[in-house]
Amino acid sequence: MHVTGIISAIIVGLVIGVLARLLIPGRQNIPIWLTIVIGIVAALIGTAIAGAIGVSNTSGIDWLELILQIVLAIIGVLLASTLYSRRRA
Repeated sequence: MHVTGIISAIIVGLVIGVLARLLIPGRQNIPIWLTIVIGIVAALIGTAIAGAIGVSNTSGIDWLELILQIVLAIIGVLLASTLYSRRRA
């Protein structure tokens, strides 16, 4: 992976993490840095899964890959929110 690929993965992960946090109703008591990390990890895992099932190389925007990444980020934020709130209590 080149430097531009890493930088773009960080930017996409940031957007996906914040978008996932906005799509979840209610308040999530996790820090923003954790949301960003979850978004980056979800973006990388989503890309790997999309590549494995053969939907990562389409013409235009890869909507299925993007939806997969957002769903993974939502699951990650929900899990982190639950675990983080238990740890803080």
